Amino acid sequence: MPLRTNPALEAFVAEIGNELDVAQVIIRRTAAGFELRHVDDRGMSPETLRALRLNDVRLLAQFTAHGAFRPLKSAPNLQKGWLLGASSNTELETALNQLYPGLIADWFAARSSRPPITHYREFTNRQTGMYRITQMLSDEQAGQVIGAGCHRRFCLKRRLWTIEGLAPDDREDKSLIPCLEPCALLLEFARKAVRIEQQKKAKIELAPDELAVVHSSLTSSLKEAAPDVREGDFNSPRNPRRSQLVLAKLDPLMNLSTTNEQE
Repeated sequence: MPLRTNPALEAFVAEIGNELDVAQVIIRRTAAGFELRHVDDRGMSPETLRALRLNDVRLLAQFTAHGAFRPLKSAPNLQKGWLLGASSNTELETALNQLYPGLIADWFAARSSRPPITHYREFTNRQTGMYRITQMLSDEQAGQVIGAGCHRRFCLKRRLWTIEGLAPDDREDKSLIPCLEPCALLLEFARKAVRIEQQKKAKIELAPDELAVVHSSLTSSLKEAAPDVREGDFNSPRNPRRSQLVLAKLDPLMNLSTTNEQE
């Protein structure tokens, strides 16, 4: 009886060539099959890297180097300093599914003539319960939330779904891993954004130089995430996605103040 083939896996392996970068992982062909390591360890000698077994990969992907839980496996905070060998296509698939769940299946589906993409409105319109309020964001507000929540500093998946007025991600800005629909983390972020929009707004007048201070401070805070703030804790004002969302709202004001100064 002939063995069943996996078209998605076969197509992905053919894509590798000699080597292929997949988000924060580089895959290389070797005489024994494949070698996987962190892209930042590209030029490191194998002897300097920690050898992993296949059943070690899940634990590696669960936590950052600081020990924080990684709810989003496509976040750009994968640990460095390891080396993994895969002796077959099946072992490669198993390893990649631990690092980036659903990667190969989603990649293959995205290449079809009619990829199964679920856009923001379609996705949120079928939500019930506490997530039903995510429908209340305007297209502009949702675009800001998506732009902040799916920023490459938080997620390396290439977003194919969108909303009116917002373009999908470029592969060059993210990775070859497609995102076919909003994730649970983005949905929770959108729910928090609605609650923020419902709050009474404070009116503060700031000079352009003062706006620049706020913008610069937020930008600096994003360069090093606070290790004590959980990625999915959107109630914390120190959550980096919330800072990114405020930056998105400040950008038009910064551009306007610059235009006024030039005039």
